[in-house]
Amino acid sequence: MNVLVVGSHGKIGKQVVSLLGQKGFHPVAMIRDKNQTEEMEALGGEVVLADLEEDFSHALENVDVIVFTAGSGGHTGSDKTELVDRLGAIKMIEAAERKGIDRFIMVSSMNADAPEKGPESMRHYYQAKGDADEKLASTRLNYTIIRPGRLLDVPGTGKIQAAERITGDRTVGIPRADVAQVIVAVINAENTYRKTFELLSGETPVEEAVGSL
Repeated sequence: MNVLVVGSHGKIGKQVVSLLGQKGFHPVAMIRDKNQTEEMEALGGEVVLADLEEDFSHALENVDVIVFTAGSGGHTGSDKTELVDRLGAIKMIEAAERKGIDRFIMVSSMNADAPEKGPESMRHYYQAKGDADEKLASTRLNYTIIRPGRLLDVPGTGKIQAAERITGDRTVGIPRADVAQVIVAVINAENTYRKTFELLSGETPVEEAVGSL
């Protein structure tokens, strides 16, 4: 199964590419800087050069699944957020529809459904994520939208909490490594088709938590 990873050179994307190969998938790493080719190939990815801000249709050839984990980051200007997190994501969704690529996994963010609840400096980011999520949910694609909380650069635990709406302490965050595990786990999990869920660190092993969604 060929899995296109959009945002493959990001902190989550690199881990997804590596995990995909370990789990028997064929990762296709979409990058826009050819100087990243050697690094991505070392992680096990087949590299395709493409840019979300340009024509990237060639990157979708022979692709079975799209994982969209590209992001401008919450601290970039609203112009870049608009180009990547909203317009880039929407263009990729529309391209998937045209190509007949049915499975689409979106890495979004907590507060994407309620930007006003986040810090003012992050609201443009949440709004862009929310707009892209809304577009995806309006399609006939078998999507899964993952909304992790605060992303942590610490080792993963392999244990999470996942639900349509997580109650309790929503500030605990989640290691990027665990987000990557969840992305790979949901690819063939039909119970996550056409679902949106929030994600934080927890006490339940990834496979069990995904299976209970």
